[in-house]
Amino acid sequence: MGRVTDRRKIRRIEGAGRGDRSETLVVEEPLEIRVNGQAVAVTMRTPGSDVELTQGFLLTEGVIASRDDLLTVRYCQGEGPDGLNTYNVLDVTLAPGVDAPDPTVTRNFYTTSSCGVCGKASLDAVRTISRFSPGDDPSTIDSGTLSGLSDKLRSKQKVFAATGGLHAAALFTVDGTMLAAREDIGRHNAVDKVIGWALENDKVPLGGTALLVSGRASFELAQKATMAGIPILAAVSAPSSLAVDLAAQSGMTLVAFLREDSMNVYTRADRVTG
Repeated sequence: MGRVTDRRKIRRIEGAGRGDRSETLVVEEPLEIRVNGQAVAVTMRTPGSDVELTQGFLLTEGVIASRDDLLTVRYCQGEGPDGLNTYNVLDVTLAPGVDAPDPTVTRNFYTTSSCGVCGKASLDAVRTISRFSPGDDPSTIDSGTLSGLSDKLRSKQKVFAATGGLHAAALFTVDGTMLAAREDIGRHNAVDKVIGWALENDKVPLGGTALLVSGRASFELAQKATMAGIPILAAVSAPSSLAVDLAAQSGMTLVAFLREDSMNVYTRADRVTG
């Protein structure tokens, strides 16, 4: 399995002083996702939790709806310069009766660690393929509980603490209990990993939960939360206009600029009590 961090020599310049030292960096490597032997996506990610990432990706893209839709998920042989397996190719075999992605649209699945699912910018498309409705979830969350989630997530960001180069996402129950937290160089990958964890543990749709992301709330993150049936999406930073539109359309509560004593609630403010 690939390393999560690596070391590089740097020259540190601070004021009039300078010196050479080693610095810890986060590893970024491509993961190719194949479905029934056909390549459908390549994403730049931090190695680790690759099966969760793949499962979450396929769920949030509408390919699968539950763990039962998958027969196997396994690494393919992919040799690096040293002849060893790179563990950068995963092949998913779908269960009988589950349709594979249309080959004519798989080009839209090719992603980078910064852009999310490029070309997926249609609110109507998300409404059409989503199998769950966050708007029907009756859950509420106390504003004080929301305010405390950032510290809980930060305590799990061990690689970020060493490198400063990772995004993070975490799933919580509405009483503030953390269910899962994952880090990745791509914010959408971190979300796919926690949703993949939920799929593996038969918790989808994710009613009665809140998803917290360490950066901004973009359209692709709101899309993924909608597809998993998550009623509350919170972000430490700003939301995009399209993310707010999608949250409003799907009935999701979108919270951003989450701080210790303040937050902005953009949609379904009735869910935030206290």
